[in-house]
Amino acid sequence: MSNLMDKFSLNGKVALVTGASYGIGFSIAEALAEAGATIVFNDVKEEFVQKGIAAYKEAGIEARGYVCDVTDEPGIQEMVKKIEEEVGVVDIVVNNAGIIKRIPMIEMSAADFRQVIDIDLTGPFIVSKAVIPSMIKKGGGKIINICSMMSELGRETVSSYAAAKGGLKMLTKNIASEYGSFNIQCNGLGPGYIETPQTAPIRVDGHPFNDFIIAKTPAARWGTPEDLKGPAVFLASEASDFVNGHVLYVDGGILAYIGKQP
Repeated sequence: MSNLMDKFSLNGKVALVTGASYGIGFSIAEALAEAGATIVFNDVKEEFVQKGIAAYKEAGIEARGYVCDVTDEPGIQEMVKKIEEEVGVVDIVVNNAGIIKRIPMIEMSAADFRQVIDIDLTGPFIVSKAVIPSMIKKGGGKIINICSMMSELGRETVSSYAAAKGGLKMLTKNIASEYGSFNIQCNGLGPGYIETPQTAPIRVDGHPFNDFIIAKTPAARWGTPEDLKGPAVFLASEASDFVNGHVLYVDGGILAYIGKQP
C-alpha cells in the first residue's frame, strides 16, 4: 500500500515559477523545493535574477534563473527550450509574474490597461502554451495560475488588475478543459491579503486599511507567505491529480464572509 504522504512529494520534478526572484513567487518556489522539486525561475532584468539566485542560495536552494519577459513569446519559447536542455522537461509551472496599477478607471490610459492585461493574463497564456507540448509528450503536468480575490471581486482603482485576474480564472478553466485528457491539471491559487514588505507600512493597528482587512477576514489576521506553501505543494503534486479547473482561495475566509454589521 502506498504511503499517502508520498503523493505530496515533488522529487524528480522540474518547477518553473515565473517572476520568482522575491515575494510570493519566491515563497512558493521555496515550498516546491522543500517538497523535492528542482527550481527554475525567470525575471525581466539580470539584476533581479542575480538577487533571486543569491536569495535561493541563502535558503539552501540551488535554483537556476533566466532573464526573460513573460510577454515575449519567442523569448519564452527559447527559455523553455533552454530549460529542457539544461535541467529537464518542465513538470510544474507557476504563473506568478504580475503587476498592478492602482489608477481610477477614468484616469487610466488604455496603454496602462493593456500593459497589466499583457503581463497578468497574456503572460500566463504564453508560458502555458510553451510548456504544454512537452507535458503532453511526457504524460502530464501541473499548471498553477496565481489568481487573486480580484478574480471574484471588484474594488476601486484596480479595473485592469481585476479584468486580468478574472480572465486568468477563466483561462485556468479553459486549459483544464482543453488539456485535462492529457493528464494536465491547471488550477488557480488565489492569495488573500498577504504580509509582504510592501504592505508593512499599512499593516499597523489603527491604519484604516489594516483595520478594514482584519474586520473583513474571519481569520482576523493577514495571511503570511507560509500560508500559501501547503496549498501550492498540493496543487503541484500527485495529491491533486483529480482536481482541475479549480481556484483555491487562500484568503482566511474573506470571500465567504459578508462582513460585520456596522
